[in-house]
Amino acid sequence: MNFSQAIEDLRNVDPQSPGTWPGWVRIAAALVTAGLIVGAGAWFLIKPKKEELANLETEETRLFAEFEKKHKKVVALDAYKAQLHQMEREFGDMLRQLPSKAEVANLLNDISQTRVASSLEEELFKPEAEVLKEFYAELPNRIIVTGDYHEMGSFVGAVAALPRIVTIDEVEIKPAKTGRGSRDQIELPEGTLRMTALARTYRYLDDEELEAIADEVEGAGG
Repeated sequence: MNFSQAIEDLRNVDPQSPGTWPGWVRIAAALVTAGLIVGAGAWFLIKPKKEELANLETEETRLFAEFEKKHKKVVALDAYKAQLHQMEREFGDMLRQLPSKAEVANLLNDISQTRVASSLEEELFKPEAEVLKEFYAELPNRIIVTGDYHEMGSFVGAVAALPRIVTIDEVEIKPAKTGRGSRDQIELPEGTLRMTALARTYRYLDDEELEAIADEVEGAGG
């Protein structure tokens, strides 16, 4: 069949009588119809599914990112809890270094013995009023001692090495010519220094003191 014959066949096709169509026309019409059906199915059925799949993939990406974010928070929380437990243990160790009210006298005696062991002369050792904190009490002690530079360094180092917490603040060191603390003025050896400082010791508060502080805070808040 040539091209002219095909054109002639198409002109003579009666849309109302498909049975009279030439074979190749019927085949072509069937292919066109099948193509239209497939195209319509792709448009009305497959395209919405593809859009739904794309939305699901986007949602999956979002959920995965959210999961990773929460997972990092969980890991950080575990690390924070471990750090908190470590801080609690360290705090407990520090708290055990604080003496009770009954042990304060022994601690002050330890400081005095440390001064003697460092060959320093004592001019003043005066406990001052306690300062109550949230869970401990601070006990300042004004001290004045005389000696040479190395003896003072030895004293400060020995105090720092005590099993109880003692800090040395407000340190002032000057040359000393005469002794103080007695009725007579005492001449001191050449090169003698006088150190004035505030030795702070600490003790933990007992349950009754903690309850009293809590009641005071509650009363102030009310």
